[in-house]
Amino acid sequence: MSETPSPAASKKRLALRIACIVLAAIFLIVAVLAITFASVWHNEISTVSSFKHLRERNDENKEGSVYRMDVKGGFYFDKFLKQGGASNDKELIGYITNNITRGMIKMTIKETDIGCSSFTATAQNGDKLFARNYDFDKTNVCITLCNPGGGRHKSFSTVDLNYVGMDIEKDVSGTMNKITCLAAPYAPLDGINDAGVSCGIYMTYQGSGDGAVATDQRDPDKKNITSTTMLRMVLDYADDVDEAVELIKQYNLHDSANTSFHYMVADASGKSAILEWVPENGKDATDNDGTARKLVVHYNTGDDYLGEREAKADYQWITNFVLNPNYYDDDNDMAGLDRYNHIYNRLNATNGTVQDEWAAMDILKEVGRRTWNGGGGVTVHSAVYNLTKKTVLWVANENYSDNTAVYTYSLETGKLTLAA
Repeated sequence: MSETPSPAASKKRLALRIACIVLAAIFLIVAVLAITFASVWHNEISTVSSFKHLRERNDENKEGSVYRMDVKGGFYFDKFLKQGGASNDKELIGYITNNITRGMIKMTIKETDIGCSSFTATAQNGDKLFARNYDFDKTNVCITLCNPGGGRHKSFSTVDLNYVGMDIEKDVSGTMNKITCLAAPYAPLDGINDAGVSCGIYMTYQGSGDGAVATDQRDPDKKNITSTTMLRMVLDYADDVDEAVELIKQYNLHDSANTSFHYMVADASGKSAILEWVPENGKDATDNDGTARKLVVHYNTGDDYLGEREAKADYQWITNFVLNPNYYDDDNDMAGLDRYNHIYNRLNATNGTVQDEWAAMDILKEVGRRTWNGGGGVTVHSAVYNLTKKTVLWVANENYSDNTAVYTYSLETGKLTLAA
């Protein structure tokens, strides 16, 4: 015969049952929240998880760290362009914050003083090459690999993490800093896509005075875009140089932080173009209104008006001054003219042909800022893009003979490997 539970035991069992129900409810709520979080931020979670430290910093040699990030999804760039782009960095920051972190985490975008040298060349086997030095200061960089799908191109690009707010004197650590680096796809400085299109960005120091005057076009019939998002647009959507130029023509360019830029773009056919924003019949000494500038495109196949050397060459090269004729009254105002002349002399000696990617890298080495004219500057990275094979040869901080600083990448295989 069973005994009737005492009132105290009954209360204990009821309390236990209620506790189990409460715990089950809490578990269910947590599970639902976790599933919801994962479904909403699954691309961002995957991207942050891919953020890897590839190479340690070397403060004595003014070297920051090198990172890699594989970007999952389309990072809302289609939407960015459809909603009209951005006319300044504040708008861009707002867009990235609201879309990537749903307003929960404030993102950062800022300008840097981008020096640099670049050129196109043809390898002895016929491959078309695009070479680039990024000159700045000690900083952390991220090799940013994007495969957004949806008709957009897969790409390799290099991002200066100082541009997205990371401290140049410290490594990127902690979840919050890695989340902030989700802005990196919006800030490429150079790159290549799987159609064999490469693009780079270079400062021009336009305008009188100590600083530079930013380009700030305001055609009411055009949408708006900022410096690095224009480069991202080229990498994601352009099949060739002509398509890149046509895309850019649809937008007002807005540089920021008192800087001005020009660009070079090239494709696997051997065609290239330099894009500049200058006032009609304007001079550097009077180019102080960024709203008055117009896009001028110098193609390698029709740039006779630039000068005898440019007319003779079917390759192009670029540093940090405007190429548009009669823009300067004094050669001393042409930043990087010495590097421009050196690159030309090296390419002209072989009619624009180099043995291979390493021979192109040797020219970049010669104009690296640590050694050029006695040194004193920093070349953060050097890249040679093979537009024919869609491959990359990439060197950190002028460590050309150190295999632990030399990386290769193939857009076909998706493999990033050390040269060693």
